[in-house]
Amino acid sequence: MWNKFFYVNILFIFFLSLFHNVYASQTKNFNLQIKAVNLGNWLVTEGWMQPSLFDGIKNNDLLDGTHVQFMSMKLQKYLCAENGGGTIVVANRTKASGWETFRLWRVNETSFNLRVSNKQFIGLEDENKLVADINSPGDKETFEIVRNNDDPNRVKIRTPNGLFLQAISSESIVNAETVYEESSWEDSDPSVFKMTVLTSTILKGEYQITNGYGPDKAPKIMRDHWNTYITEDDFKFMSENGLNAVRIPVGWWITKDPTPPKPFVGGSLKILDNAFTWAQKYGMKVIVDLHAAPASQNGRVHSATRDGYREWGDSYISDTVATIDFLAERYAESPSLIAIQLMNEPYGVDLGSLKRYYQAGYEAVRKHTSSAYVIMSNPLDRDSKVLLQFARAFDRVVIDVHYYNLFWDKFSNMNVKQNIDYIRYNRASELSSLTSSNGPLIIVGEWSGEWMVKSASKEDYQKFMKAQVDVYSRATFGWAYWAYKCDSNYWSLKWLLDNNYVKF
Repeated sequence: MWNKFFYVNILFIFFLSLFHNVYASQTKNFNLQIKAVNLGNWLVTEGWMQPSLFDGIKNNDLLDGTHVQFMSMKLQKYLCAENGGGTIVVANRTKASGWETFRLWRVNETSFNLRVSNKQFIGLEDENKLVADINSPGDKETFEIVRNNDDPNRVKIRTPNGLFLQAISSESIVNAETVYEESSWEDSDPSVFKMTVLTSTILKGEYQITNGYGPDKAPKIMRDHWNTYITEDDFKFMSENGLNAVRIPVGWWITKDPTPPKPFVGGSLKILDNAFTWAQKYGMKVIVDLHAAPASQNGRVHSATRDGYREWGDSYISDTVATIDFLAERYAESPSLIAIQLMNEPYGVDLGSLKRYYQAGYEAVRKHTSSAYVIMSNPLDRDSKVLLQFARAFDRVVIDVHYYNLFWDKFSNMNVKQNIDYIRYNRASELSSLTSSNGPLIIVGEWSGEWMVKSASKEDYQKFMKAQVDVYSRATFGWAYWAYKCDSNYWSLKWLLDNNYVKF
C-alpha cells in the first residue's frame, strides 16, 4: 500500500511539474525584445504636446474642466455653494477655496454649466433662486458668461431667461430684472463679477478640443491632425532607427466610429487601421493601448476626462470590456498585433474593481486570439508589485510600469550623476524584483529623456538616455519611449534621434 501511494505521489509531482513547465514556457515564449515608442497626442489629444492645436478655440481659457471663481464687485464677496453643494448659493466669502470654486462644463463658446465640489450643478429653482443641488444639468443649469471687452475677467452671468444674476446681498443671489444697462460695468452694479480663472487647472485633452471647437469645426481640425501628425514616413523612420514596435494610445470612442458620442469626432478608426498597415509594411509590431477608458480611469487630461474627476468604477466595467472586445476582434488576425493594453495608468481606482476588469478584459482578448499578449497597467497609486500574484493566473500577460525622473519632489534637487545612479541602481533593482521565472513579463511602457536637471549639456542627456536604455532593456517584454513627437524637444524621440542624443 505504501508503494502504491509512493508511486501515485511521484506521478502527481511529475504531472504538476510538466504543467508548470508548459505554463512557464507559454508565458515566457517571447523572443522579440520590444523597443517601442508611444504615438502620443495622435489619436488621444494631449494639448501640452502641441499647444497650437487649441489656438483657434474661442474663449480657450474656458474649456471643459477649468476651475473658476466669481467675486461680486459690489459686495467684494465670492459666490459659494454652501456645504460644497446640495443647498443654496450665497455670496458671503472673503476668500475663495473649494466651495467657492466651480468646474466648467462647456455648452458652447459662451455658455456653461457650473459644477460644484460635491459634483452637483448650479441651477435656478423657481426661476429666481440659485441652488447647487442638481445632479444632471439641463437648460436651467446653463449660464452664459458675458465678458467685458476691455477686461475679459470682468463678467456678467446671464440666466436662460435672458436676465443677469445679481448679488443683492450676501444671502441673496437673484435672477431679477436689472435696472442697469447691459453695457454697465461699474463696481456698483450687482450683476458685475470678477472671474478668476485658475489657469493651472486648464485641461487640454480630447474632450476639450472637440467640444471647444464644436461640431462644425472639430471634425476638420481632428482629421487634419490625424492625417499629418503621424504618417507612413514616420513608420519608415522608426523602423530605420532601430525601433521594432509602437504603442498607440486610443480612446474608448474609437469603437463607436464613424459616429461616436458627442463631442468626439469619427474617423480615428481608419487611422488606426492605417497604422497596422504601415507597421506590417515596415516589420513593426503594434501595442494597442486603451489610454482613455469610459468615464476616465484617473481624472487626467490624457484619459479624455471632461472635468478632472475620475468616474470609472464597477458600473463602467462592461462598457470598457466591450471596447477591448471590439479591438481584439478587429486586429486579432493582424500579424503586427503584439499586445492589447487593457488600461493606461489607473489612479484612485478600487483594486478589486480593477482586478475584476482585468480578468474580464483578458477573457475578451482570449475570445479572439491566443497569441496576443495582454498588458495590465500597474495602478499609479499602488506598489509596483501589487498585480504580480494576480497576473500569475494568466497566460501571456505583461505588467506595465512607468518610470519618469519627474513628477516627484525627490528628483528636484538631483544632479546629473544622481539621476543616472538612480536609474542604474534603484530602477534596476525594482525591475529585478518584479521579474520571476513563473511570473508575468514586464514592460517599461513609458519613460522619457526629460528630467528636472537645469542647464544639462548634450553629453549629460546622452548619458541619461543611455542609462535608461541599458536598464529598461532588462525588462522582460521591453520598453516604450514617451513619445515620438512633441513640441518639447526632450520628450520627442524623433528630435532626439535626428540630433544624435540616442541610438538603438
